[in-house]
Amino acid sequence: MDYSVLLAQSGLERFDAQVLFQHATGKNRAWLIGHGQDEVEAAHAAAFNLLAARRSKGEPVAYIVGTREFFGRDFVVNPSVLIPRPDTELLVELALERAAEGAVVLDLGTGSGCIPITIKLERPDLDVSAVDLSPAALLVAQTNASRLDAAVRFYQSDWYQAIGAMRFDMIVSNPPYIEQNDQHLSQGDLRFEPRSALSDEGDGLVHIRRIIAEARLHLNKNGWLLLEHGWDQAEPSRALLAAAGFTAVQSWRDLAGIERVSGGKL
Repeated sequence: MDYSVLLAQSGLERFDAQVLFQHATGKNRAWLIGHGQDEVEAAHAAAFNLLAARRSKGEPVAYIVGTREFFGRDFVVNPSVLIPRPDTELLVELALERAAEGAVVLDLGTGSGCIPITIKLERPDLDVSAVDLSPAALLVAQTNASRLDAAVRFYQSDWYQAIGAMRFDMIVSNPPYIEQNDQHLSQGDLRFEPRSALSDEGDGLVHIRRIIAEARLHLNKNGWLLLEHGWDQAEPSRALLAAAGFTAVQSWRDLAGIERVSGGKL
């Protein structure tokens, strides 16, 4: 059996199979293209088949290999944190565009740390902090900051609780926003991700309401609040922002054309 047949017989999607093959063997995609017809080494077959079996049971590829790419960088991930997704890059792009020189930025519910770390690496002039309630998630975030040499401060906090009277020029967040009875929580990769980072165990707006309501206590004048949310939550998010006194309230669409981020200026 050659390598190309090994991957095909796994029954996995081609991309997933290639990623797992690279992780199992240390070979890159270019090697596979050039040697796909070579006879499979027994050690390679055994290592790949073990990983393929885990994926066949639904385990996310990112958790199997331990990393996921975000904004062109590899971030360590494990079942303590959400897997970074391309949709969230929109939140980062909007933050980078709106942050003034030397702005002080806070990320709420940081998970893997992909948002604040990326913001800091793309804009070294910014002063960036991040919080998360989960000690396990914070350990992952701190590991990523160390690996990527990003000077981000991390705090264990239930949203704003631990930051006291600190104020910021910008607050960003990708909070848990999936409604508690959403069927997607029991499907695909979401089955393996931390439920507390996915759902607010309410109507999907529980955390968004709190973040918006308390933001004015921690934002400087003209400070921005930017929130990622679900596909059907842009309108209620804008209403909450407007009711809390934010101006320039609007929503921005992701690459799929879905209103994915809403925000406003205090």
